[in-house]
Amino acid sequence: MYKEIVICTIIIISIVTLDIFLQDYTKDATVEIDGILSEIKLDIENLDNEKAKEQLKELEEKWKDKHDILAYYIEHDELEKVDTAIVRVINYVENNDIPSAIAELETGKFVLKHIEEKYKFNLQNIF
Repeated sequence: MYKEIVICTIIIISIVTLDIFLQDYTKDATVEIDGILSEIKLDIENLDNEKAKEQLKELEEKWKDKHDILAYYIEHDELEKVDTAIVRVINYVENNDIPSAIAELETGKFVLKHIEEKYKFNLQNIF
């Protein structure tokens, strides 16, 4: 009986510790990508398309790195929504479609915030 209690306790502690680590990584990743999206939005609003294009290249690289790790534990549909928003922003910036680019940036930011909230460790997400 004692042996089972120790094993169960170790398993529970491991699950909670891993979840805290993954939650921190998810939050850091979403905050970093959200920050880049905000910078791109400012560049687009200031009609600085060259700087926006440079930032978009940086965004693609960072998102690819983050995506590879996030894909292990987050639904691919959620990550695909961010991928789609990034691709659309790139196309809109290349075509100088400012309103559509800003709308897609906001969509990407919303989806990132949704991912962060959805994978938080709280009672609402457990039950």
